[in-house]
Parts: sequence; C-alpha cells; structure tokens
Amino acid sequence: MQYDEQGYKDLGWAKIDTGRPARTGTAEAVYAAGKTPEQVVAALRALRESHPGRVAIATRCDAACVEQIEAAFGDEALCDSGVAAIGGFPEPEAGPLAVVCAGTSDLPVAREAELVAKANGLDAHLVADVGVAGLHRLLDRLPRLREAVCVIVVAGMDGALPSVVAGLVSAPVVAVPTSVGYGAAFGGLAPLLTMLNSCSPGVTVVNIDNGFGAAIAATRIMSVKAER
Repeated sequence: MQYDEQGYKDLGWAKIDTGRPARTGTAEAVYAAGKTPEQVVAALRALRESHPGRVAIATRCDAACVEQIEAAFGDEALCDSGVAAIGGFPEPEAGPLAVVCAGTSDLPVAREAELVAKANGLDAHLVADVGVAGLHRLLDRLPRLREAVCVIVVAGMDGALPSVVAGLVSAPVVAVPTSVGYGAAFGGLAPLLTMLNSCSPGVTVVNIDNGFGAAIAATRIMSVKAER
C-alpha cells in the first residue's frame, strides 16, 4: 500500500480518496458491486486506517461480501440492507432527519439512506410503510415529520409520496425513486419522472435506488443549517 501526498492511498487496483473529508466534510464510501469481497475489505481497512474516528461505509454488498466483512471486522461491523458500517456511529451533530419510505419493498433503499446518514453524524429516524395508497398512515406520523430539519422520501410504483410530503412540511425534501414496481414503472424511471415533475416546491431528486446519494445530500443540507 502506497501513501500519496495528494490525499489518497494507492492500493494498486484502486486509489482511496483519503482527502475527501477535508474537502467535502464526508468520507469516501466503497461501492461494493463489481468488486470482490477481498477488495471491499481492503478498501474499508484503508478508510478506517486513514480516519479511525469515522465510520467506514460500503454499499451494495451481497451475501458473500457481508460474510467476508463480518469475518474481517467482527463486532466492529454492522451489516444491513446491503450496507456495511465499520465502527460505532458517532453522537448526532445535526438533526433530526426523517427517512420516509412508501412501502416495505422500498425499505432496503431507505435503510441505506438511514445508515449512511447516521454514519455521517445525523440524527436519522425511519418512518416506514406510509405510502399514498393509505394516506392516513402518513398523516398519523405528520407531527414527527414536521420536527425534521430535512426529509428523505423513498418511493417506487407511481412515486407520488415526495410530492405529498413536500406539501405538508417546511423542511427540504430529498426524493429517492426506487426500482420497485410493475412493468410500466420501467425499473424506477416512472417514479423518477414523477418526482422530477413534482408540483410541490422544495423537492430535490436523486438517482434511482440511490439512498447513499440522498443521505449525503441531506448531510450537506443539514450541516449548513447547523452552522447558522
């Protein structure tokens, strides 16, 4: 392993961006898809060695990858919904953040957002299974949603939930379309377009199934709010 003065570790097959926290406030995460379990473990080790006080994150981990991570890091590893978090979550520095998901099929993406947000020092809380097909479920949780500084809304199918939430709360809404849905959902394209065409102002949209990106967006939004 080589160390570079420019702020990265050269593992030979990858250059781990160790300077990212200083530049952006959030650390690099390991995208596990397409990597071998051994490569994911090596990248997580590099991140932990560079920033021992930060949680090292890998996303999109399959079962074989999770097995290797748990063997390598033991009790340090929390693995859930394809996310591996190495190291204890820090005490929250900003929040609360509400992570809202329309249906239980959207939960893996919502959990990705929740875990990444917690790893980055946000007080994140999951509000699950409150989709528009039973709007009373959402309205029952409205007081808690209105306490949030930012709201991540995860939805597939018709993707209508972010528009509804943005019309009920004053906080910024980060919308995440998921690939959940029947054929005409086109693997998440239909909810993506619905969210992009939202008539409720204040909705920002990330890519399909991108819970990680939503959590980082919320981290930046809430960090700015916390500094004011």
